[in-house]
Amino acid sequence: MADLRTVISQLQTSLSKQQLDQASSQLSHAKRALLQQNALVPTPSTPPQLLSQARHILELGAITSIRRADAPSFTRYYQQLQPFYDAERHIEATAGGKGLDLSTSQRSKITGLYLLLLLSVGNNTDFHTVLEGLVVEASLKGKSVEDDPYIKYPVELERSLMEGSYDRVWRETKSERVPTEDFGLFSNVLVGTIRREIADCSEKAYPSLPISNAKNLLFLDSEGAVAEFAQERGWVLRDGRIYFPQEAEEGSQAIPGQRSEKDILVASGTVIENTIGYARELETIV
Repeated sequence: MADLRTVISQLQTSLSKQQLDQASSQLSHAKRALLQQNALVPTPSTPPQLLSQARHILELGAITSIRRADAPSFTRYYQQLQPFYDAERHIEATAGGKGLDLSTSQRSKITGLYLLLLLSVGNNTDFHTVLEGLVVEASLKGKSVEDDPYIKYPVELERSLMEGSYDRVWRETKSERVPTEDFGLFSNVLVGTIRREIADCSEKAYPSLPISNAKNLLFLDSEGAVAEFAQERGWVLRDGRIYFPQEAEEGSQAIPGQRSEKDILVASGTVIENTIGYARELETIV
């Protein structure tokens, strides 16, 4: 037990100093120690104190993965942690939590980060599956999931995304309401996903846009960043405007009275129009 307490202390120190390579090495040692004590996967016979220490180590592993920008590793830690959270809930319900140390639990933070990861990669199915479980659990305690700031943050972002309020999402990721710096890492991924979606929609809805509008529309910091992003997308910059590549329509003619594909896609530009309006307002403060 003493060895695990020492490892946990060393891990916390490494993370506080952002020594991520050292933390990864310590995690390997910690997981070997857990394996030797048959605690890498909880069982009904796992002592509560050992259960708490094992959970704590895996949570620190999840945080290390986030700070290394390693989403697959974070996902594996999240999945490894679920049996520990289930076991702790069982002990709480049957034994009143005797022997458990829940003071160090980062369950809500890890879960909130996982929801944000799912949101950032567009996995709405798993997002709602996890959220529904949290809603049921909270309701049994007479609470709301949004009472927890770690859960409320991704829930509100998802709500804004469903409404097409990309500007609101961007503001939230830049505000003081971001729960911790760790959430900021996935928030940046989410903004990048939104930026690509807006770029795709812009290409289909418009022949060109002013660079000044595109800067704020795409949530970029400067016109130089717009130029770099445009180069990656194969866009042309000329005379202060961005010109989007147009697909060739060789061999096809418009049928009188029939809306072209472009006309149909312009309807999807409503979100873009709203965001352009916001971008113009934003120019006064950015």
